[in-house]
Amino acid sequence: MGEKSGDAERYGGRAVVTHKVIDCLVNVHFGETAKQPEFMLKVRDDYFKGPQSLYEQVELPALLDEMAEHGVEKAILMDNLVKPSVTARKFVEERPDKFALAVGGVNLLRPMPSLRELAAVVADLPVAYAAVGPSFWGDGMYPPSDAVYYPLYTKCAELELPLCINTGLPGPPIPGEVQNPIHLDRVCVRFPELKLCMIHGADPWWDVAIRLLIKYANLRIMTSAWSPKRLPDSLLHFMRTRGKNKVIFASDWPVLRQSRVVPEAVALDLPPDVLDNYLYNNANDFFFGAAEQEI
Repeated sequence: MGEKSGDAERYGGRAVVTHKVIDCLVNVHFGETAKQPEFMLKVRDDYFKGPQSLYEQVELPALLDEMAEHGVEKAILMDNLVKPSVTARKFVEERPDKFALAVGGVNLLRPMPSLRELAAVVADLPVAYAAVGPSFWGDGMYPPSDAVYYPLYTKCAELELPLCINTGLPGPPIPGEVQNPIHLDRVCVRFPELKLCMIHGADPWWDVAIRLLIKYANLRIMTSAWSPKRLPDSLLHFMRTRGKNKVIFASDWPVLRQSRVVPEAVALDLPPDVLDNYLYNNANDFFFGAAEQEI
């Protein structure tokens, strides 16, 4: 990118990093819910120890300012088929150069109407990926290897739409075993055409996730909801060696603000090319088709 790690310029009187960044998971819909479920409040207060403002309405200028300050050229905003986010879709329509959607909410037990709607949204709006959280769907009864997911996998492969699946133990007190990344082993075997990404890390199964990333060309991992300084040494070693194109940056904003996680990412002990891949290139290739997927 022609810039050294740690280079900075001034923005509004503050120092900013000059690395190009794509933030692959941003929540602007929290403020649309008048009363958050109790488990979401517990996640904020007990798990992330976040501010009271976490669930306030997001204003477009403020988000764009934070993105500009930290070199975030594009952000992927969470959306949902069941309850579409007015804010996310408005931001995408106003600034398609800055935003794309991530769409969840597929009814896996009655998939056809949802999949038709997903295809319609993809045709009408810039959608970077579809998303599903096994612990958050169906009372955590269905691991990703279950056949209830197969229509979604087939449709995403058909649309050439990447699919992101939550892995690792979830923060809320809900069943977590279904998010063990080992369940993706059979998925990658049966759907090699499907571009698949683990999101929210893989704790406490990082080593399983890394082994799967080595094994399958169509698999990636996103570090959303993880402070970069908390990432395990095993993942950082993988990024420096066999996994230079496998790990993708994201914040889970506003749970973790870009003002925190981008500087932490820049401070990691990573070679410049690996850092550039992590912050920008890997997401640009995988979600926006900037380069052919590795063979």
